Amino acid sequence: MGKLLPSGCRARLPGAILEGGDGVPKLTTQLDEIPVARRLTPSVPQQQRHGLSGLLTLLMLLAGGIVVGMVLFLRPAQDMSTLPDPLTEPMPQPEADGRLLGHFPYPVAHGADLVEVIPGRRLHRDAATAFLAMQRDAAEAGVQLRLLSAFRDRETQHNLFFPIMVERDQQPEERARVSAPPGYSEHHTGYALDLGDVRHPKLDLDEAFDQSAAFAWLQQHASRYHFRMSFPVDNGQGVAYEPWHWRWEGSSHALELFEQARRFNAATLTIH
Repeated sequence: MGKLLPSGCRARLPGAILEGGDGVPKLTTQLDEIPVARRLTPSVPQQQRHGLSGLLTLLMLLAGGIVVGMVLFLRPAQDMSTLPDPLTEPMPQPEADGRLLGHFPYPVAHGADLVEVIPGRRLHRDAATAFLAMQRDAAEAGVQLRLLSAFRDRETQHNLFFPIMVERDQQPEERARVSAPPGYSEHHTGYALDLGDVRHPKLDLDEAFDQSAAFAWLQQHASRYHFRMSFPVDNGQGVAYEPWHWRWEGSSHALELFEQARRFNAATLTIH
């Protein structure tokens, strides 16, 4: 049997406090002393709370890293667009007669007017017919002419001029002595070509080509096929001597295109 308590006394639960100044007993426990919000939130072990906190911190760091990385990735692209391109450095202005660094301007031939003479080498159909006849006759004389270069578009000429100029650390004036700027090459017309001697490939595109049998034959016979050397020694345009570079002038259209250069060089030779 349980013990009888004195009158006026009530049994107290462990940890319970009997309150009541108004005469009404009020039972409280240690649970009542915990705030309601904490009582309603499931208890999370301390180790688990630390794990969640670390995960959130890691996610925040990753997110921040991604943002910073995107900024760093995008900024160089914006900055590079403002950097000067060495391949598009300002060129001098053309002369009053249209010459740029000694070269006259020329239009690019229409694709429909070009024919393939050998794989990768195209000429205006009229120049191609004349060249093949000249090559055939030279072969009968024991000379083998080789077509080294023919028509070039502006992009090809650009790649021959600017990148090599930068690679060799040249100024535009220096580069133009041996190569025309894009838009100013006789090769654009489809009437100009570079020739070599099959028997002497080491002389290709070299001034010593004028010591070959091919050059000697051209000197004597090229005019019969309406071919003229474009840049002889001490030419008035100031372009380096190119014994391998010839242009065809056998039609009214070709004559019109090269008339200005022909007159200019003739006048220069007269003055000297």
